[in-house]
Amino acid sequence: MNSTISVPERFDFSFHKSFTEQYNQILESKKGGQITLDFAKVLYLDSAALGMVVLLKKRAKANGCDVEIANAKGTALEVLEIANFDKMITIR
Repeated sequence: MNSTISVPERFDFSFHKSFTEQYNQILESKKGGQITLDFAKVLYLDSAALGMVVLLKKRAKANGCDVEIANAKGTALEVLEIANFDKMITIR
């Protein structure tokens, strides 16, 4: 089963609570599957956002889920690539 989390235009620590609640709800409801982070709206992300994605990846892996990032573009995609996230998470 696949689940999607839509990430806001500004992906920073202010989104932490909502982001954590969303992925915890997904992980509690299933074992295995795919969690897609929809970056279609993201124009800005910072190191806190990168850390949140890493934490999600670790938690998801422990729960048998995989994580991918979809629709990243522009500066957001550049930041992900500079941070070598393309080697850790599928970016499509």
